[in-house]
Amino acid sequence: QVQLVESGGGSVQAGGSLRLSCVASGFTSRSNCMGWFRQPPGQPREWVTTIYTGGYSGNGRTDYAASVKGRFTISQDNAKKTLYLQMDSLKPEDTAMYYCAAARNCGTMSTTWDWWGQGTQVTVSS
Repeated sequence: QVQLVESGGGSVQAGGSLRLSCVASGFTSRSNCMGWFRQPPGQPREWVTTIYTGGYSGNGRTDYAASVKGRFTISQDNAKKTLYLQMDSLKPEDTAMYYCAAARNCGTMSTTWDWWGQGTQVTVSS
């Protein structure tokens, strides 16, 4: 059974940091990438970052949305089957529900991703 379980969300002041975690089980050999999306209140879900985990020549390669590049870092611990999102220099506009996801066909559209966690809330106050 495929399962993604996020943790680490919370409330922080602008300029602060948070680290999100996502424990994966049941499918890891079937996905080619993992990543994070976020959904601000009243807005559509948007892509944040991807790490390519297999099936691509750039295994371990990462991509970031322009809005978070240089502030957020995606990483993985294969032994723990855990995905991380280190978020530094947080801004109020980073406030959103953050979702861990995995996919066979990797892209920036949420509709192409196959597996999703339940989400963890991040709130950044000014």
